[in-house]
Amino acid sequence: MGLDIVPASDHSILVTLGQEISAEVHARVRKFCHLLTKDLHEAVLNVHPAYASVLVTFEPRAAELEEIGAHLASLAGRVDEIEEPPARTVRIPVCYGGEFGPDLEEVSRICNLPAEEVVARHVGGAYSVYFLGFAPGFAYLGNVDEEIAAPRRGEPRETVPPGSVGINGRQTGIYPLATPGSWRLIGRTPVKIFDPQRENPSLLAFGDRVQFFAITEKEFRSQCR
Repeated sequence: MGLDIVPASDHSILVTLGQEISAEVHARVRKFCHLLTKDLHEAVLNVHPAYASVLVTFEPRAAELEEIGAHLASLAGRVDEIEEPPARTVRIPVCYGGEFGPDLEEVSRICNLPAEEVVARHVGGAYSVYFLGFAPGFAYLGNVDEEIAAPRRGEPRETVPPGSVGINGRQTGIYPLATPGSWRLIGRTPVKIFDPQRENPSLLAFGDRVQFFAITEKEFRSQCR
């Protein structure tokens, strides 16, 4: 596992904790963020985790770049000495196929599996929220079973309905808002993933574990009321 700490600007530092998208590297990112939160330097403003790295921004008038870099290096050196912190599990209902999952049959064809097997493998996975990006509340989840890791569409849709569940390679995700998108849509959840009126607008957060479970169209429509 590689470790690299480099300035990203005069007020930010990028800490890289691995070279691949994997559960092992994600665990290292989570442990580093846990250590950073417990021993937060007063100059740190924001912490932005990603697949294999963490971008730390700080107030340059409160500390020198070298000081923050040394502090982050000290924390990164302890990552392999601690256990991964507990994760919250969020269960998400999904109605698969039909109008809710217009690409399910295509994913079935690409992966040479019956649609029912694609759904079974998708609900059978336990996914980690690697980070949030693209749109408010959009969580990048991994890792998808290799047997259903269909690539994104060649041409994006102009609008993807909120709650749509898509696959892009070994990633899966839920579109929180109506946005353009090219991930292959296999289902939709009635759960509101992003709501600016909530105390925590985003339902999902970095480090969460997500489990999907299948529901019927009738159950979907009743939960949307």
